[in-house]
Amino acid sequence: MTAILPHRTQTSAGRASRARQALDEHFDGSISELREAAKDCRRCQLWRDATQTVFGEGPDNAKVIFVGEQPGDQEDLAGKPFVGPAGKVFDAILDDAGVDRQKVYVTNAVKHFKFEPRGKRRIHSKPTAGEVQACRWWLDREFALIKPELAVALGATAALSLLGKAIPVTKMRGQVIEREDGLRVFITIHPSFILRIREPVDKEAERERFLRDMREVKRLMVA
Repeated sequence: MTAILPHRTQTSAGRASRARQALDEHFDGSISELREAAKDCRRCQLWRDATQTVFGEGPDNAKVIFVGEQPGDQEDLAGKPFVGPAGKVFDAILDDAGVDRQKVYVTNAVKHFKFEPRGKRRIHSKPTAGEVQACRWWLDREFALIKPELAVALGATAALSLLGKAIPVTKMRGQVIEREDGLRVFITIHPSFILRIREPVDKEAERERFLRDMREVKRLMVA
């Protein structure tokens, strides 16, 4: 993939310097330095309405990276990934599956919250393929620095970013796809899907399916 260099404003000499370092295709700084550089990302227009960049979090030697779609309303305000309603579902199911969130890295395919204002509410809007491609620049560098053994694509947008093509997630969930670079990508749904199910019986059934997926992720972590 041809990298498109990120535009950024120079809000301070230090942050501008870090942003310039991140332009280097062979960036060898730390994940914390990359996170700082991302604060000034202007690769697409989503930064204009978002509160802030929401970068990934987790240990820099994590064996697994979970990739979601984008920050939600609460993530945008807090500056942290997966802290809203879907994040709470995610945490609870990881715990049930025996996966320690403190030992995995969690990020999103798109680092700014895309939304449509409706009165005082901000309603999630799916990012375009172009926006996903623009933010792939940062995701690639997260992977290059952390060097995980496994990636978990949480939903279609994450799968598109990780694989470079659209796939039918509901048909392929639970499968592992190996990329040309050797990275294994486990396909599953985004936990927000569970929240959107209204019927209690169906919601519980989907939660159990996602729990099985996370147990398989744990098995792959130690395989």
